[in-house]
Amino acid sequence: MRLTTKGRFAVTAMLDLALNELDLTGASKPVTLAGISERQDISLSYLEQLFSRLRRQGLVTSVRGPGGGYNLAKSRAEISVSAIISAVDEDIDATQCGGKENCHGALGRCMTHDLWASLNAKILDYLSDVSLADMVNSQQAKDQNHLDNSTVMFASRKSCDRNEAAVSG
Repeated sequence: MRLTTKGRFAVTAMLDLALNELDLTGASKPVTLAGISERQDISLSYLEQLFSRLRRQGLVTSVRGPGGGYNLAKSRAEISVSAIISAVDEDIDATQCGGKENCHGALGRCMTHDLWASLNAKILDYLSDVSLADMVNSQQAKDQNHLDNSTVMFASRKSCDRNEAAVSG
């Protein structure tokens, strides 16, 4: 399976952009690549290369000047994971031959070529069905669940502290 760092980082950066482009009032605000770089630990120069490709493919828009950065060019629901990966020139391919059907050189394709080509189609279908909106919702649910668990743990500690104080007092 060849999904390289380029595709993974592009999806991660787009998710970060989607999670951070709305201010508290719900208005869209540009997100800086420096901010994404810091939050996701991705090189700023690498992000610049990725976002150049994402912009050329119409997935993001850039805002110049002070307070500038990037915004999504389409709604979250209109951007699929497969579109992000494709925009950065990444192919999802499980075949050994890269889909050229020359796995065995002059002898042609390997016996399992159809299996791997079918897997490619299923992966592409799956990634086409997952939108940036789906990923944002999933991440926000995880964040909320983490927050809820932290609150429960904090509340539990407070009640334990009170119980200990009552017992020792």
